[in-house]
Amino acid sequence: MPDRRTPLWLWPNLLSLDAPAVAMAWLFMFQKIWLQVLPWGYYAALGLAVWGIYILDRIIDVKMLSPGDHRLGERHEFHQRHMKFMSILAVVTLLGSAFVAGGHISFGPLVDYGKPVIFLVVVFFSLTIFSKQDREIPHLRNLFAGLAFSYGTAMGAHMWSWKPGIFDAIHPPFNLALSPEMLAFAVLCTLNISAIHFWEQSAFTRDRERGAANDLSLTIPLTGLAAAAIGLAVLDEESRSRPFYYAVLISSALIYVLNRVRSKYSVDALRVMADAAMIAPLPVFIALSANL
Repeated sequence: MPDRRTPLWLWPNLLSLDAPAVAMAWLFMFQKIWLQVLPWGYYAALGLAVWGIYILDRIIDVKMLSPGDHRLGERHEFHQRHMKFMSILAVVTLLGSAFVAGGHISFGPLVDYGKPVIFLVVVFFSLTIFSKQDREIPHLRNLFAGLAFSYGTAMGAHMWSWKPGIFDAIHPPFNLALSPEMLAFAVLCTLNISAIHFWEQSAFTRDRERGAANDLSLTIPLTGLAAAAIGLAVLDEESRSRPFYYAVLISSALIYVLNRVRSKYSVDALRVMADAAMIAPLPVFIALSANL
């Protein structure tokens, strides 16, 4: 039964529902800029797959990290208390995703686009397992997590709407991997994950030199991503992707603000707000893309 002491705003994080919400919000944005209408099955398959993967990731955290490790939070404690149920739920969601995908996505494109995702997810989980005892921020792991999340989110819209573009001689899945929209979102996802790790680490260490270095390693890429988003929006002659790049800019700015005020909030609150920062641009995107 729910614990009455747990605030309502924390429940999506405890249940690992935050990541699926982010994925489906950005799938809508990818779908909109690529001028297609996706069947509901694409959203359901993506949401279930992301949900299952995130549950598995947190179960691995619980199994491999020592009790009292600062990287373990309320969400891990919840998964530990309900380990059997959450393990079954992870299997059900992943099987459900495969079932829905099989009924709504053509087998050929699904296999073609699915291979890079499987590779990225396998590398991510491998790095997760081997980096558990490392106290440093796992930048390489976060990079693969960001790439897997971005590619997996965008591929539904891309396989449905792919048209030859600047990489028209390349097989569609690799065309997606080189698309500036997917890459911009991948960088944003990577920085979002790294920000959470940095906030976790800074909350449990008094090493000012390390904190300053981590702060710089987050601030500079966020600033660079914001500048790149503005540049890509200006260079988009057809204006189709401008709302998308403005969404990347808004999320980058919100994560930057959270980083500046992080000392005022708990780590759990920062995790929730970091996910909210990824969804917050959606209304602005919808307003700006109304004529697409």
